[in-house]
Amino acid sequence: MSRWGSENVYATSKAGLRSRAASVASGRARMRRHEQLFALCGVTAQSTIVDIGCGRLGLRRHEPDLDVTGVDVTQRPDYPGPLVVADVLDGLPFEDEQFDLAYCSSVIEHVAPADRDAFARELRRVARGWYVQTPAFSFPVEPHALLPAAHWLPPALRRPYWRLGVAGDWEDIALLRRAEMDALFGPPVPERVGPLVKSWVSVRAVGAGGS
Repeated sequence: MSRWGSENVYATSKAGLRSRAASVASGRARMRRHEQLFALCGVTAQSTIVDIGCGRLGLRRHEPDLDVTGVDVTQRPDYPGPLVVADVLDGLPFEDEQFDLAYCSSVIEHVAPADRDAFARELRRVARGWYVQTPAFSFPVEPHALLPAAHWLPPALRRPYWRLGVAGDWEDIALLRRAEMDALFGPPVPERVGPLVKSWVSVRAVGAGGS
């Protein structure tokens, strides 16, 4: 997994029933989320999209016919389309508003909190609209390790607890609250599991106008 995450959170997790079941459930949840919320972006067959932190497939898993350019910090030989190896924090090799939409799913939580403003500014610079999704801090199960309340613990306590989960190697992941997503990308839409918010999705539709 790159330090930006992956379209399959559990691809490099510890082998076992929990990670296999979570991989299936995660794939279904992402498909439901895509079906419910991607339409808010207002993209068409002519839209150009940059998928930041694309992993092996990213958005192409759901929209193989759209014009998508992948970006990842790691070379992805099997990525089915144009791929740029770059780090957002070093600046992306694109012009201002070169794309209609910047797509970024389950990535921003892997960026250090001190770097998130810069990451968000660069993402917003290269596209007129965006779709940014991240797991919600308020959800009671940490989605990478699959451990109850792990993300609510300070790192000193979370690190030994992390070994009991499925995530494998330790990563200090800081999940986002609604207010932080709002400040970075605009008011987020909740993705819910029953009454609980599982993730936040901030969308600025293609052609929305404004600054």
